Amino acid sequence: MIGGPQALTLFKKVMLASASIPGVFPPVMLDVEVDGKKYQEMHVDGGANTQAFLYPPALTQKLKDENSFDRNIKREAYIIRNADLSPEGEEVRRRTLPIVLKTVGQLIHTQGVGDLYKMYISTQQDNVGYNLAYIEDDFEFPHLEEFDQAYMRALYDYGEKKAKGGYKWFKEPFGLSVK
Repeated sequence: MIGGPQALTLFKKVMLASASIPGVFPPVMLDVEVDGKKYQEMHVDGGANTQAFLYPPALTQKLKDENSFDRNIKREAYIIRNADLSPEGEEVRRRTLPIVLKTVGQLIHTQGVGDLYKMYISTQQDNVGYNLAYIEDDFEFPHLEEFDQAYMRALYDYGEKKAKGGYKWFKEPFGLSVK
């Protein structure tokens, strides 16, 4: 399959699956074959499992074991987190479903912040520069519904303005330093 005629189709399906938010979009079915037996796997957005990662930690150990890991080479990681990192307070109706939905949202948000810390630890252990961009507190535009075009345009304009102004990358995760 690698590089074969179906590679582009598979790539498109994987990208679609990565955006298939459970309960919002349908899962993407992928045909697989293991030991000559054909299966279908159901794939959705993995954000509830892991928001982001840089590289598997075992990769660094493998490179070290093979003596191909040169600590003198300057390595940099650039991480763009498409979210704010501050906890948000808001009113929630005293009903089970709204409370559950808000709680799940907060868990996923907090997990994303935790993933930034994991990436930071990996970069520090492996002598890799850590550069983080995220939506800062100075972005103020109402986010009334998912896939709101006005919100997405304002967010794009915000990012473009930050980039043109010479974005100052954060060198550690949000909340690590005590100032």
